[in-house]
Amino acid sequence: MRLIRGLANLQSLSGRPDSPLKDGCVATIGNFDGVHVGHQTIIEQVHERAAAEGLPSLVMIFEPQPREFFQGDEAPPRLTGFRQKLKALKAQDVDVVLCVRFDERFRSYSARGFIDDILIEGLAVRHLVIGDDFRFGCDRAGDFKLLQTVGREEGFGVERTVTVEVEGERVSSTRVRECLQRNALDVAEKLLGAPYAIEGRIVYGRQLGRDLNAPTANINLKQSAALRGVYVVRATLADGRVCDGAANIGLRPTVDGRQPSLEVHLFDFAGTLYGQRMRVEFRHPLRDEIKFDSVDALKAQIHQDFADARAWLAAH
Repeated sequence: MRLIRGLANLQSLSGRPDSPLKDGCVATIGNFDGVHVGHQTIIEQVHERAAAEGLPSLVMIFEPQPREFFQGDEAPPRLTGFRQKLKALKAQDVDVVLCVRFDERFRSYSARGFIDDILIEGLAVRHLVIGDDFRFGCDRAGDFKLLQTVGREEGFGVERTVTVEVEGERVSSTRVRECLQRNALDVAEKLLGAPYAIEGRIVYGRQLGRDLNAPTANINLKQSAALRGVYVVRATLADGRVCDGAANIGLRPTVDGRQPSLEVHLFDFAGTLYGQRMRVEFRHPLRDEIKFDSVDALKAQIHQDFADARAWLAAH
C-alpha cells in the first residue's frame, strides 16, 4: 500500500512515470474511522471497479478528522488512531491512501475547486464510489448531484455506496461508538467484523501499578476513548505472543489522572515491554471507572478485578 501524505506530495507525483496514479484511479472518500464492515463493503465496491478498469484503488482520508477540526475536544472519540487505521486499510488491500490535512486552507476550498484540483488534476479519478449524503467544499456546498454533473462533463463515473445493515440498522462509526459506550461489545464486534481493539506504544507510567503489586503496560491515548472502565482483555505483543489480562481505560480518578490512558495487567507475564507496540482487544466489561477513597481501597479492588477477570476467562 502506498501512502501519500498531503496535497503537496500528491501534486509532486503529477506527471511522473513512477506515480501510482499515472493512469488514474478508482477512489472513495471518508474518515473510515474503525474501518467497520460498512467501510469494508465500500472498499470492496472500489476494488471491483478498479479490477474491471485495471486501475489502482484509492481511499482518501483526513487528519484531523473534520469534526475534530470544527469541534476540538468536543468531537466524538475516535475508534482507531491514524496508524491503526492505515494498518486496517492495508489489510483490506487498498492500493493507495491519500491523507489530506484538514485545515483552514482545505476547509476554504470551493466545491468545484475540490473536484478540479484534487479529484481531476491530482488523482485523475476515473470512478468515484461515494455516499449519496456526502458533502464537501466550503460551507458543504458540494454534494452527490454536483459530482454526478461534473463527472458527466469531465469523464468520470460516480457510484453510490452500498448501505450495510446489521440487526436491521445501518452500520456506521457513530453506531459502533454508541455500542462501545454502553458496553455492547458483542454488537460492536459484529459491526466491526472483529473485536474492538486499541493499538499503541507502551510508555513509562508513574510505576503505581508496581507499588500496588499490579504492574501494567501503559498506552497513552491522544483523546478519550469510546470505552471507559475495567475490562477483560487479550493483548497481542510485538513478538506475536498473546496474553490475557485485565485493563483500565480512562482517567484514573483515584490518583488524579488527567491524560487518558490504557493500563493493561498481563496475567502470568514477566518481562519488559517499554517502547514496544501492543494490540489490546476488549472482551468483557467488569466495572465502571470510579474514584476510591484511598489507594488501599483501590488496591483491594484491582486484585478483585483480576480475580473476576480470571473467573470469566475460565468460563469462556
